[in-house]
Amino acid sequence: MNFFYLRNSLILFFSFAISFAQNENFLVGSTLIHRELKSNYANLFLKDFKYLTAMNAAKQSNINPTNGSWKWDQIDNFAKFSKKNNLLFRLHSPIGPQCSKWIKDDARTPDELMASLNEFLFRLLDRYKDFENIKWIDVVNETILASGKWLGSKPGNTKWENPWLDIGLDENGYPLYIIRAFELADKYAPNKKLVYNQNGGMQIPMWNKLKETVLYLKSKGYRVDGIGWQGHLMNNKGLKQFVENLDKELKKLSDLIDWAHSNKLEFHITELDYYNDGENNAFNSVKKQAEVYQKLMNLLQEKSKNGLVTVNFWSMGERKSYRGKKGYYMSIYDNDTIPTKTYEVVKKFININK
Repeated sequence: MNFFYLRNSLILFFSFAISFAQNENFLVGSTLIHRELKSNYANLFLKDFKYLTAMNAAKQSNINPTNGSWKWDQIDNFAKFSKKNNLLFRLHSPIGPQCSKWIKDDARTPDELMASLNEFLFRLLDRYKDFENIKWIDVVNETILASGKWLGSKPGNTKWENPWLDIGLDENGYPLYIIRAFELADKYAPNKKLVYNQNGGMQIPMWNKLKETVLYLKSKGYRVDGIGWQGHLMNNKGLKQFVENLDKELKKLSDLIDWAHSNKLEFHITELDYYNDGENNAFNSVKKQAEVYQKLMNLLQEKSKNGLVTVNFWSMGERKSYRGKKGYYMSIYDNDTIPTKTYEVVKKFININK
């Protein structure tokens, strides 16, 4: 055999092997809403993705909507769908602000809140312990404000609040509900990866608090396998800043991913979409969204060389806003399930492991 042919063949083989190993560390998926399981969005999902997240079906507010009532139909349907189609599934069931009104009731005592937390997590984790395709669990979510302070409770039961903080703090100032949630998740889901999820932009005080908390949990012997970021771009001041100062903010994100990997943690973008407030400006367009996603996905692919990185599109198509806000959230399809310019940008990343 010609020496140069053999040499070039070996170089090509090892280059492919290295590339494949890197690609295994970069997983791209999407979210479906329960009603979409029997829609064209489900067909489009199965065409491109092997990694699924249920939007709201696994949250405490959906499963345990009133004191004593338990509704498992939606999340059961997702679990069966994921198993039938051989999908990796992330159980988005965090302890955090997405809780029922009866949990937010101002009369609830710390002992009552802790009992509710214990019951919800035990029932949930015990129910799905044998689903081997459920690989990740979002244990807590949206625990910290942009200022670095803990998100706590507010009067009434209609606002965005976190009543679990009322359970109290430990002797070092860390929330007991966070500690207990990871304790239970480790105990009842030993074969799942446990994720500490957080919303917001790249505010340094917020992420410093998360880092301190994750390291504290690990120092106490509790397992944390990854950190997650909810990137609802353009949704608020911090996430507008992410887009408007993209290169600077991507550097902060890069540093955050490096920190995760250096501490043997996976990094997940657990929710990614792009808010259009309806105003006519350069930042409210699919073209701008595509430009941002291109740079973001390039960064994530590069960072996957050092550890697992995942990204999850938060819905397949357009999604209406909430809490009375105008505008809508854009993903990779439009309202008629037609792929957008953003889909064309991310398509090569979607198919990276195929």
